[in-house]
Amino acid sequence: MSDAHEPTKDEAVEPGFAPEDYTDSRELGDWRSRYDKEALKSIRWEAAYLTIVLAVVVAGMFLSWLGTPQRALGLSEQRSLTFTQHALAALSGVFGGVIFAMKWLYHSVAKQLWNIDRRLWRYFIPVIAGSLAFAMILVTESFGFLDPNLVATNSRTTAFGFLVGLFSDNALAKLAEVAQTLFGPTHKRGEKSKHQR
Repeated sequence: MSDAHEPTKDEAVEPGFAPEDYTDSRELGDWRSRYDKEALKSIRWEAAYLTIVLAVVVAGMFLSWLGTPQRALGLSEQRSLTFTQHALAALSGVFGGVIFAMKWLYHSVAKQLWNIDRRLWRYFIPVIAGSLAFAMILVTESFGFLDPNLVATNSRTTAFGFLVGLFSDNALAKLAEVAQTLFGPTHKRGEKSKHQR
């Protein structure tokens, strides 16, 4: 007899990235949405927003790779190379953030965890992810806390930016470590910060 706890119908199930239960706790043949019309409208809008951002960022990456904005801005060869690298870093971060948000959206809808209060989170994840990827490239180039070879080519920069965007929560934690190394902790060990009081 298994000791594993089986979740009941009323318990929330963590959607995860690869759920074991592909039925979403439904009976066979149960295909109708469990959300009302207002919720479905919001879900469709979020899905459309993420799809549009994905299309725009892929187009932006392709144009940056071709050098279209660089030529339009009349950049020198050296500045063009720098622009391309940093544009690809930021755009690939947004790309990773969009993929993460899409994955979370469809899992949370399927597992009945979707709620409108997380809308801002889903809207801002791509923006935050792109900003973090851009910042991580600059920090890597400037302080060398990671191997600078990670961003030595456009391909590596793009891959690095994508991973930072996809795992932006981890990237934030790493940047917090860098900040503590550079500037020191904001309070003494064992002492509560103002936010914890």
